[in-house]
Amino acid sequence: MSETAKPEAVPDSANFAKGRKRFRLICVALALSFVIIGGRLVTLGFAAMDPSSGGLHDISSTVHRPDIFDRKGTLLATDIKSATLYADPARVIDRDELVEQVAGVLPGVDAADLREKLKQGRRFVSIKRELSPKQQAEVHELGVPGLGFVEEYRRVYPVGSTACHVVGHVDTDNRGLAGIEQFIDENPQLSMASAGGESVTLSLDLGVQHVLHEELAAAVNIYRAKAASGIVIDVHSGEVVGMASLPDYDPNHREQALDKDRLNRINSGVYEMGSVFKVFTVASALDAGTVNLRSSYDASSPIHVASFTIDDFHGKKRRLSVPEIFIYSSNIGAAKMAVDLGGERQRAYLTKLGLLSRATTELGDSASPIVPQRWEKLTTMTVAFGHGLSVTPLQLASAMVPLVNGGIAVPLTFLPRSREEGMSVGTRVLKRETSEAMLSLLRLNVLKGTAKRAEAEGYRVGGKTGTAEKVVGRHYSTNARLNSFLAAFPTDVPEYVLLVMLDEPQRVAASNNEATAGANAAPTA
Repeated sequence: MSETAKPEAVPDSANFAKGRKRFRLICVALALSFVIIGGRLVTLGFAAMDPSSGGLHDISSTVHRPDIFDRKGTLLATDIKSATLYADPARVIDRDELVEQVAGVLPGVDAADLREKLKQGRRFVSIKRELSPKQQAEVHELGVPGLGFVEEYRRVYPVGSTACHVVGHVDTDNRGLAGIEQFIDENPQLSMASAGGESVTLSLDLGVQHVLHEELAAAVNIYRAKAASGIVIDVHSGEVVGMASLPDYDPNHREQALDKDRLNRINSGVYEMGSVFKVFTVASALDAGTVNLRSSYDASSPIHVASFTIDDFHGKKRRLSVPEIFIYSSNIGAAKMAVDLGGERQRAYLTKLGLLSRATTELGDSASPIVPQRWEKLTTMTVAFGHGLSVTPLQLASAMVPLVNGGIAVPLTFLPRSREEGMSVGTRVLKRETSEAMLSLLRLNVLKGTAKRAEAEGYRVGGKTGTAEKVVGRHYSTNARLNSFLAAFPTDVPEYVLLVMLDEPQRVAASNNEATAGANAAPTA
């Protein structure tokens, strides 16, 4: 009987070696698994993902902007870094606790809205932007898991409302919404062309701007006016060195700009400007040669055209010379002068002076003027003294420039430009002799006419007043006026044009209970 074969016994040392090999393989497999899982967690937690997927991404959407300076290097706008508070719902342990704690230190946070956003499954939930350092510290001290901060740029305006309508403002992402801020975004090469490539310099002089702003504010208070605005222009360079419109707003609180009463009246409002328009009527007639300073017109009785009557506010009831028509602000004389000029030539001169089309500057296009559809004889007469045609104050002040600088229409700018460059890019629209005659008339009006209260010793001011009745309903109101004073100085060597406009000033003791521009707009200027 044969014996069955048995397997050869395996030594204990060999079994131990095989077991150790299996253990090493298991350890390596576990280590690789942890590496893969850990890497996936890191990827989910920190890798940039498509924002539409709800994952974390570069959540800072603000852009860095160049600083803005006035012509003398005073800072008007700059960026600072501020914190934005956000939550990552994936790291939030207790949603209700987070909402309660955050709402407790940041009263402006809507608790219900935040709770709802945390439920939506996104990896990034913005809670509040532009936190103050104190608010950031208070949130940090809460120690609530799932909260974080992102550093973003925040625009600040050191001079507040003083130059708001020129500088403009930005949105929450630091992108320009108005003024020079918007112009910078539309012309990115502007800051790159500046010294250092990180700033923009304006033609504005903050000293002039401050005085203009403060005097307009004082006038609103003294004469109980609804609004006020003004602009100062270098007549040779075309630079705007000061511009203000009240009520205004603080660009550090951009929501104020939404108030319709805080609009930039200089650039965006259109008005019948009244008797200041006589400067253009007289200048056009002198330039065309239809009158000279020795010419005269009978202003002894009103003009009747159809159902309209043209009369003088304080009529002299006699024949008036051209200088007298100007300094006594005769509507009758201006209307007859315009008829002799003719409607076609009148319109041609107003076109050359830029009064029948939009003005364009770095602040964008001004509001469109309201021009009569049909230019009839009555239109020619009423436009002669500033009724029937509505323009922006910016257009009015710009049109005054060639009347006092020798006859050159210079495009306005809010950026630095030399006087030589300004005159070289300008266009001749009037004869030099016309400009010289107008300077004499403007000065005479301050010395002997309706603008006596504008006399300022040492400045040799010349100018023309305008008291325009506003349309209320469908009729002109004798109680609602738009008063203005359009000036140039010094009249012997002109340097600046100044326009001051007061909306509905009242009769007060400071104006001797008078309501005309000579009693309020002129002394303000």
